[in-house]
Amino acid sequence: TLRNSAGMVVTLMDWGATLLSARVPMPDGSVRETLLGCASPEQYVNQAAFLGASVGRYANRIAKSCFELDGVRYPLLPSQGENQLHGGPEGFDKRRWQIVQQNDGEVLFSLDSPDGDQGFPGDLSVFARFTLTDDNRIAIEYRATVDKPCPVNLTNHAYFNLDGNLCDVRNHRLQILADEYLPVDEMGIPHQGLKSVNGNSFDFRNAKTIAQDFLSDDDQRKVKGYDHAFLLQAKGDVNQPAAQVWSADEKLQMTVYTTAPALQFYSGNYLGGTAAREHDEYSDWQGLALESEFLPDSPNHPEWSQPDCILRPGQEYVSVTEYHFIPH
Repeated sequence: TLRNSAGMVVTLMDWGATLLSARVPMPDGSVRETLLGCASPEQYVNQAAFLGASVGRYANRIAKSCFELDGVRYPLLPSQGENQLHGGPEGFDKRRWQIVQQNDGEVLFSLDSPDGDQGFPGDLSVFARFTLTDDNRIAIEYRATVDKPCPVNLTNHAYFNLDGNLCDVRNHRLQILADEYLPVDEMGIPHQGLKSVNGNSFDFRNAKTIAQDFLSDDDQRKVKGYDHAFLLQAKGDVNQPAAQVWSADEKLQMTVYTTAPALQFYSGNYLGGTAAREHDEYSDWQGLALESEFLPDSPNHPEWSQPDCILRPGQEYVSVTEYHFIPH
């Protein structure tokens, strides 16, 4: 459990290096739960929504569960049809991480992933640091090293509902500071290059309710809503906002900052049936995820305008994301 001087309380667990809860004190004296989660830690093993989990080695999808690197083809273990999603059927979200250190302000987890894990080459060592600041920021820092070249793409799969999980998340207002998004097919696999957000439902450069253009075009209808990566204007500058979200009642705002090149915005299109903290189960569209990452299937698309997703021996992967909660 992490606590700050403002009274915010964040809880985590070592299974999946998972964010369980983030309770924000409001000006009227109430406390608002901002994260979706299960009623007990044991239930997390049986949900498939990756609630609050750290995912890797490669977050998002790799097409046909394979990639080629330095002339060698690497077949991966598939976990969503023929494709690999979030690092494979036994990804980092399904491991017990070690707690390296912890105090009221932060916790540091570590995990070792052996050569061949889920099909990926090389021994990988990863650290996940979660910090709660006194100005209500949850800062997440992932670090990784490898002994063979390997694609690495770590993110946290927190689902947010700033109305205390009481409303359909499509009533939230959202701003994503991105000029391009990545269209995908029905399986979430990119099928063409990056596309401008100009003049279509993916333009969130000016804040709008998610409902405003929901399911208004084919790119959304293929995946039942938004489940797309946006290439950010910030280009890895953690001091520039990547996205902002406002609760339906306008009383809570969240600003996202990240060093990652892209954000995957997922509107919770397939959340229905997931075990819920407050009641039996969540409905579709009851939470949204803003996952900081490389673009999906990047190992198979070196042509995209983003940093290289391949980590090599002697280098360190570092990804920092902050979720800053601002009550009004």
